[in-house]
Formats: sequence, C-alpha cells, structure tokens
Amino acid sequence: MSKSNKHNELLSIKDQKSRRRSLLGAAFLMATSAVGPGFLTQTAVFTETLLASFGFLILLSIILDIGAQLNVWRIISVSGLRGQEIANKVLPGLGYVVAIFIVIGGLAFNIGNIGGTGLGMNVAIGLDPKVGAIISAALAIFIFLSKEAGTAMDRVVNILGAMLVLLIAYVMFVSQPPVGDAIYRTFVPLEIDVYAIITIVGGTVGGYITFSGGHRLLDAGISGKDSISEVNKTSYLGIGVASLVRILLFLAVLGVVMQGVALDPDNPAATVFQYAAGDIGYRMFGIVLWIAGISSVIGAAYTSVSFLRSFHSIFDKYHKYWIIGFILFSTIVYLVVGQAATLLVLAGAVNGLILPLTLGSMLFAAHNKKIMGDYKHPIWLTVFGAIVVILTAILGIRTLFQMVPQIF
Repeated sequence: MSKSNKHNELLSIKDQKSRRRSLLGAAFLMATSAVGPGFLTQTAVFTETLLASFGFLILLSIILDIGAQLNVWRIISVSGLRGQEIANKVLPGLGYVVAIFIVIGGLAFNIGNIGGTGLGMNVAIGLDPKVGAIISAALAIFIFLSKEAGTAMDRVVNILGAMLVLLIAYVMFVSQPPVGDAIYRTFVPLEIDVYAIITIVGGTVGGYITFSGGHRLLDAGISGKDSISEVNKTSYLGIGVASLVRILLFLAVLGVVMQGVALDPDNPAATVFQYAAGDIGYRMFGIVLWIAGISSVIGAAYTSVSFLRSFHSIFDKYHKYWIIGFILFSTIVYLVVGQAATLLVLAGAVNGLILPLTLGSMLFAAHNKKIMGDYKHPIWLTVFGAIVVILTAILGIRTLFQMVPQIF
C-alpha cells in the first residue's frame, strides 16, 4: 500500500470515529439536557403520588417522546436546516417567534440549572451554594473555550450521562423496590394522570431539549437522507438513556415510599437517596444533582444559542462566546436574585406551548417539497407527531391560564 493510500485510510478511520463520537454525543446531549434538577423532582413527586402506576405513565411518555423526537431529528437531518430556519420557511417570521420562546425558556431554566449545581456541591461536599454555582459555571465555560468545543462537549456529556445512570442504579438496588408490582402496574395501572404524562413528556422533549441533539448533528456535518438510519438510532438512544434514568429513579423512589417513608416536599429526591443509603446516599444525591445541573447548563446554553445562529453572522461567527455569555448571564442572575421563582413559573407556562408550536411547524415542513425535496415522510410518524402536538397544546394552554394569574 502506498503512503498516500495509507494516509487516506487513516483519515477515513479517524473520520468514522469522529462521526460515531458525534452521534453518541448528540444522544447524550439530549438525554442529559432532559435530566435536569426538575426531572429528579418531578419523578420523585409523581412516584410518591401514583406509586407503581407511574410506570404506565413512563411507558406512555416514552412512546410520545419517540413520536416527537423522531419527527424533529429526521426533518432537521434531511432538510439540513435548524429548527428556526424550518419554521421560517413554513411561515415567514415563525422562526423568530420560536427562537424567542426557546431562548427565554432556556435562559430561565438555566438559572435553575445553575442553582442546581450549587445545591449539588453543597450537599456533596458542604460548599456554599453560590461558590459551587460559580465553580460549575466556570467548568462549563472552560468546555466551550477549548479549541475543539464540540468534541469536548460530546465527551463530557457522555461521561456525565454514564455516571448518572450508575449512581441512580446503585440507589435503586439498595432501595429494593417491588419490581414485579411495578412491571404489572405498568400495563395494568390503578390510576392515570394525564397532567403527569404531559409534564414528563415536556420535561424530556419539550422546549429546547428535542432540538439539542438534532442541532448537534448538523454542527457535526451529519445530515441528508443517507444519514436517516444513523439519526434514527441516535434518537432512540437519546430517548433510551433519558428513559432509563427515569425508570431507575422511579424504582428507587418506589422502593422507599412503599416502606412508608414520606418524602420531604422541599427536596423529595434527596429523601430517597438518604433513606436508601444513609449519609453516603445523601452525598451521592449531591453528585447526581450536580451532574443533572451541569449537563443541563451545557445543553441549554448550546441549544439556545443555536437558535440564533442563522439570524445574523455575528451569532454564527462568535457562537462560542455567545454560549459563554449565556452561561455567565444565567450565573449572575442566580447570584444576584436567586433562582427567580416568578421567572421560572412563567417560563414553565410558556414552555408548555413550545413543543406543539415547534413540532407542529416540523410536521408541516415534512410534507413541503420546497423544504424536504423528494423525501417522503412516513405517515405513521406524522400521525404520531400530530397526537403529541394536540395533547401538549391543550395542556400547555391550560397551564398558561393557570400560571399567569399566580404571577400577576
């Protein structure tokens, strides 16, 4: 083999490894973005309320998550366009509306994520929450300052995701949950809570989360009809990792509450870890909370700024610095005014409307030849997506009307 051919072969192997790393990174970026501090609290609260029947809601939410995410990722990949660009082609100006919603929601939740990192460090090693938040923000910023920021982000979220699964799995085994009853009630529930279903669907693929991996794939140069198979597998993996964390945490909480333990309403997930594994478990919860917070900080900042990149060259050319500015601003707001409860409440209400808006525009785009060319979008995916749009729109509007009077 000539030196030239050998060099080309080495480059090809390197490109393949880079592509696999990007695919894996996109899946874990989506999953770890979903598993934030709110995810931990929601899962604990709903498990305490619904007990083993919450398993049915998790199963149903996984199906809806797949319907939402497969649509979004396939359409982004085939079109080669970001979410806001697709929305603008469907209806001029809609992309700007979507971007505003995404950025405001991402910013508000990022304040909570920063707060979660600080609280996590406080629980794990006794550090002052504000100092912990500053250190965490600095670590996130360091990732985006690196020369290969995308590759660094992929590696970090992969490691954090694996650690999260292992830590929660340990507590689940220690808590000795009634697995048989959980499996049975997953298919034969005693109670069904529609609000809980939509809440956890929104928490897994709502807002910026469903676009995080799709936009990451575009930035890594993975797009076009030829990449559909890889995109599908990556999407399933992202949903799978987030769902695995949800299931493990559900079983851990179930094992504790079935022993008659009442969860602390101020920090329900912490109660589970502490009861199951004592002081070590409580420290472990601090690590879990920190991982959930820092990974969501990375995902929220990266994806929120990606929604601005196509609107002006200044956002695209200096996107790393806009991401850093996003993290800095979130941290400053947290340090000055705390987690801004009112802002988070309003963002939560608005976030309920983001998924039907974004997914709805994606479904219109899927059957627009000017956007998708000769690509034929599967009817079953369109129906799946339409169901998610209708359900989340109804509850999102209802939630908004409930939340706004509380604020004003």
